[in-house]
Amino acid sequence: MSLTTPEAIEALFTRNDGSYLFARWGRPIVPVVFGVEDETLKTVKGAIEAVVTLAGHQMGETDPELGANLMVFFFREWDELLELPDLGRMIPDLDALVERLKAADASQYRAFRFDEYHAIQAAFVFVRMSGAMAQQPADTIALTQAVQSILLWSEAAFSENSPLAILPESGSTVLRPEIAGVIAAAYDRMMPVAAIDKSHALRLFARLQAPVAETPDVKH
Repeated sequence: MSLTTPEAIEALFTRNDGSYLFARWGRPIVPVVFGVEDETLKTVKGAIEAVVTLAGHQMGETDPELGANLMVFFFREWDELLELPDLGRMIPDLDALVERLKAADASQYRAFRFDEYHAIQAAFVFVRMSGAMAQQPADTIALTQAVQSILLWSEAAFSENSPLAILPESGSTVLRPEIAGVIAAAYDRMMPVAAIDKSHALRLFARLQAPVAETPDVKH
């Protein structure tokens, strides 16, 4: 994945309909994880904290409106979502969504809510642990989901290239430096919390010319 041009940055936030749409979190992130054992829970929350730290953003103890605002669900079949109490209140047309995800044989899905400034207010992450997804190490899944939840990326941002890489000398799974750079630049305090103009990508690109922070890594 090469991000050496403004157009490459632009593509990360260009929707399938051709529109540019960027958003970052506007409040501290308060995660809660469902469907995993305690050890995996630590891995997921650790990955989220690592990416939030990279962004220069904040974690929180509780969200004043939702309690937790980043909800991560792990399960084996999409139909399990229909059995979760109150999820239908948070995800509009949940029944129809589950049917679409089943038909597409999807392995993951993310839904976002936004505040009055169009910043991310909440995110719901669904990970179906079957097939190829079930074969991935927990730390790789955790870091991937943390990265994909920290910004509103385009639908195709990571369809061909993972945001992660494996260091051959150590076997550590790390966030690709160019993606780490985009995240750090996006959370620059001088940058807007949301944008629909493609000139925003030019501003991100300009900030990528400066050194970036160390990237999060996990070992397995």
